[in-house]
Amino acid sequence: MLQLLQGWSIPDAFQRVMQNREYCLNLEQWLEYLEQCHPSNIELGLDRIADVASRLDISFPDSRVITVGGTNGKGSTVTMLSAILENAGYTTACYTSPHLLVYNERVRLGKRLATDEELCASFADVEKARGQIPLTYFEFGTLAALQLFANLKPDFVILEVGLGGRLDAVNIVDPDLAIVTNVDLDHTDWLGDTREAIGFEKAGIFRASRPALIGETNPPDSVIQHALAIGATIMANGQAFSARQVAPDSWTWTGTGLNGEQLEIPDLPVNDFPLDNCSTVLMAINALTPDISLAHIRAGLANTRMTGRFQLVEGRYPTVLDVAHNPHAARRLVQMVRERYPECRPVILLAMLADKNYQEVLQILGQLEPEWFVAGIQDARGLEGKILYNLLLESGQDNVHCFNTIAEAYVAADQFMESIQNGAGNGHVLLVTGSFFTVTAVLELI
Repeated sequence: MLQLLQGWSIPDAFQRVMQNREYCLNLEQWLEYLEQCHPSNIELGLDRIADVASRLDISFPDSRVITVGGTNGKGSTVTMLSAILENAGYTTACYTSPHLLVYNERVRLGKRLATDEELCASFADVEKARGQIPLTYFEFGTLAALQLFANLKPDFVILEVGLGGRLDAVNIVDPDLAIVTNVDLDHTDWLGDTREAIGFEKAGIFRASRPALIGETNPPDSVIQHALAIGATIMANGQAFSARQVAPDSWTWTGTGLNGEQLEIPDLPVNDFPLDNCSTVLMAINALTPDISLAHIRAGLANTRMTGRFQLVEGRYPTVLDVAHNPHAARRLVQMVRERYPECRPVILLAMLADKNYQEVLQILGQLEPEWFVAGIQDARGLEGKILYNLLLESGQDNVHCFNTIAEAYVAADQFMESIQNGAGNGHVLLVTGSFFTVTAVLELI
């Protein structure tokens, strides 16, 4: 039986593993090791990871691959695709990032998460194959997931792009269908500071003669032009398909079938995700598996939930957790709050990363006229809470409370919510947002 090397330093433990097959690293040790394999968190480019993938002989001859890119809505799109396909009896394997509570969330096999043992075995295979090739944390994890999926041979492999698209690690796999959900300003240091520049990077996941789905009705011209240049089969929202909400809890999808026929699916359930994303999912389903029944489509849409995406936690008062961290997502969040809590003045707990457009996010969320509880994120990329605090004061708001940590902010916000509930101001909601870090920290507390 393999023995876990508990309590060892990572270098010493790894040397023992390499020398003696009776020992192995646990998942926590592997993740710590992955963080030490490359001097940078990000290094865009496909040569290194493609080299290791060829050594591992990663391929998907028995699976159809869907790659999902875009600025926002990637995770929900992956989740809805998987839910509909699983409901229809297909097997799926999904790779998403980042995770909130446990790394296993990134690698989903059907309706379950990959086990620690499965991940550790794949990490070991990648380590053996890479030799002296440096891999980033994300590249290492991507290869481990792909190798696991290749061995399992699911009907569908659904991959979420980590950053950009053209040079992202998942782009070593040629998809049967690729989706760009939308394009907005984010990760500008890496992808460019205009929608056109970012759109070109996102469109890099498209392939010649294969469906290229565009989920927004007004995409940057660079997305369309790149798809045309490589000869992809463009299916754009507003042209090849569209959605129309006909009631608060119902919407209708229309689209073009594989043989040019006009299709319509009425009475679809409204969920917590943007209608454009839901509509794009249905176009993808129709393009790859038009035989799926309406019952399976409706059930997949209705039963899709995601941690940290307008996630409602009921308790002494309602708490909404949402990882919105850029202006596009913040606008969607404001819309959702207004629809779900029209008579409510929210209390917002906000913490963000320094490389995000936090100034515009503050302006957008400020439309809700909230009570603010701002905090810093204890990470190298984290933004100090006092920066958010000062910006809000400068904008003329005086209902702002500042804390060093998210935990401190949550304790204070919780006490504030209790005082409101016990007084005359019932009907408030606590909105936790700004980053995956923010939502994760609060999830660990509630």
